[in-house]
Amino acid sequence: MIEQPKLPGCQAQKQDRNRCLSCDWEAWIAALRFDADGLIPAVIQDAQTNQVLMVAYMNRESISRTLSEGRTCFWSRSRKALWVKGETSGHFQEVQSVFCDCDRDCLLIRVEQTGAACHTGQKSCFFTQLPGSAGARFSLDDLYRIVQDRKASKPEGSYTARLIASGQDRVLKKVAEEAGEVMLASKNNDRNEIISEMADLWFHSLLVLAYHDIPPQAVVEELARRHESR
Repeated sequence: MIEQPKLPGCQAQKQDRNRCLSCDWEAWIAALRFDADGLIPAVIQDAQTNQVLMVAYMNRESISRTLSEGRTCFWSRSRKALWVKGETSGHFQEVQSVFCDCDRDCLLIRVEQTGAACHTGQKSCFFTQLPGSAGARFSLDDLYRIVQDRKASKPEGSYTARLIASGQDRVLKKVAEEAGEVMLASKNNDRNEIISEMADLWFHSLLVLAYHDIPPQAVVEELARRHESR
C-alpha cells in the first residue's frame, strides 16, 4: 500500500473506495510544487536497507502512473518521454511508499529494487565517493551492499559473483576453511595475521548471509535481543 499524507475524505468514499483513492492521489499531486518545466525531483530509496539508489524527475503523469501501477515511472528530460524503470533491463522498482518533503517540491519514493538501480550495473547510482570526505568510513553494511550488488549484476571477473554462483556448498566450504585459518593465526599469536584471517572469515560469512538475502542488521538485532534477555 502506498503511504501518503492523510487527506480529507471525498463524497465518493462511501460509494466507491477506488474512486476515493484516486481523488486522494489527485489532490495530493495537485498540492506538489513543480518547477517551470512541470517536473519535480524524486529520490529513490531501498525500503529494506535505506540505501539511496538514484534520483530522477517526474511530472504529474508519471506520478499518477507510479501510484496506479505500483512501479516507478519517470520523465526523461533527454528523450522528452515517460519511462518505466526496468522496462528494458527487468530491474523494476516496486513502490512501497511515497513521501514529499516539507516544501512539497521533492519526492522520496521507497522501493523494493530488483537487480541494480544504476545503468552501470551498480546497486546504487551513488558509488563514486569524494576521497577523504567525512562519510568515507567503511562498514559491514557497506560491504554487504557490495556483495549483493555483485550477486545481482554478476560482473565479469568478480570473485564474489563467481563464488556465490558456484553454489551453497562451495560458499560454506570457504567459511570452514577461513575459520580454520583464524584458529591457526590465533595459535601463532600474530596480530596482523589474526586481523587478516578474521577479515577473510567475516567476508565469507557475509557471503552466506547474502546467499540467503539476510542483512547483517538481522544478526545485530539477534545479538541485541540476547543481550536484553540476560
